[in-house]
Amino acid sequence: MQVTRRQFFRICAAGVGSSSLAALGFAPGEALAQVRAFKLARATETRNTCPYCSVGCGVLLYSLGDKSKNAHTEIIHIEGDPDHPVNRGTLCPKGAGLLDFVHSPNRLQTPEYRAPGGKEWTRISWDEALDRIAKLMKDDRDKNFVATNQDGATVNRWTTTGFLAASASSNETGYLTHKVVRSLGMLAFDNQARV
Repeated sequence: MQVTRRQFFRICAAGVGSSSLAALGFAPGEALAQVRAFKLARATETRNTCPYCSVGCGVLLYSLGDKSKNAHTEIIHIEGDPDHPVNRGTLCPKGAGLLDFVHSPNRLQTPEYRAPGGKEWTRISWDEALDRIAKLMKDDRDKNFVATNQDGATVNRWTTTGFLAASASSNETGYLTHKVVRSLGMLAFDNQARV
């Protein structure tokens, strides 16, 4: 058997490495015989909907955390929901990459506000954001509400503001959204879903 210089060094390195591991007590047979724990064994499963398009595919989110008051829960795995009637467990490439979206450092997690003519965005609380939206909607409705048309018939219309409902909402949520929007007098109302 002819051994080149390079092969000789590889054989020597493998021999020294394996004898060093054996001397330290590492036995591959025992290590490989150990039962591996399933990574989702202690995880909490939560059903949700993919946020990307109007198809509304179901996803399963797996998170670790003991749900105590001050403990931070972290999502560790996302997969398609096999019981969901839309996607039956499959996900497109965007949906399959949801875990990267969730853990992205660029993901917005709080509302931001930019003053008219301003260049900088400032973080505000959710209460401030919702109060501002409600105030602006009320001001616009008070200014532009049409109670009667030119013939004197009651129409109760608010034509200067529209509403777009989410595709991921359930039928019940869509029904309630429709009732709220129509009760405000909005005519411009649409749903993102096209299914």
